[in-house]
Amino acid sequence: MPNPRLAARYAKSLIDLANEKNQVESVYNDMLFLQSLCKESRDFLVLLRSPVVKADKKGAIVEAVTKGKISELTAGFNRLLINKGRESNLPEIIVSFIDQYKQQKGIHTVKLTTAVPITEDVKKQIIGQVQKQTSMNNIDLKATVDEDIIGGFVLEIGDQLVDASIAYDLNKIKSQFMNNDFIYKIR
Repeated sequence: MPNPRLAARYAKSLIDLANEKNQVESVYNDMLFLQSLCKESRDFLVLLRSPVVKADKKGAIVEAVTKGKISELTAGFNRLLINKGRESNLPEIIVSFIDQYKQQKGIHTVKLTTAVPITEDVKKQIIGQVQKQTSMNNIDLKATVDEDIIGGFVLEIGDQLVDASIAYDLNKIKSQFMNNDFIYKIR
């Protein structure tokens, strides 16, 4: 069951400890590795969430999977989670840690959705335009492809949304026809 408060507390503790030991970048890279592991391996997630598998078995499996790929600090954190019975919250803790890391470093996540994949040059131009229009210096651009928008783009910057997609325009025209806006404006 999702528990964002718990995830935020554990992530805050980990980032504070990493700051204290000057290992923030190392732990951040470990979290990115663990996040990709959670996304790519359904079996790993099932293991973390399984109430049937005992804690010592989970610890041994997690240790075997991550050995040599994560720092000792992160490995110790994983052992702590397993000992406390919180290993099922690891994916949430990872997301919370990454968010807190980006907030600490002043990195802003910008989400761009297009109908077709875009080149690195276009990504750089978009980042440049966002930097000109806002006070954001460090931008992490997440580009996704969604063919349902037909063309154009959808840009999410924090809580702002710029929808310049063809699908949005078509839906707007459709609603105008459904409301008969054109008939009322003629009379």
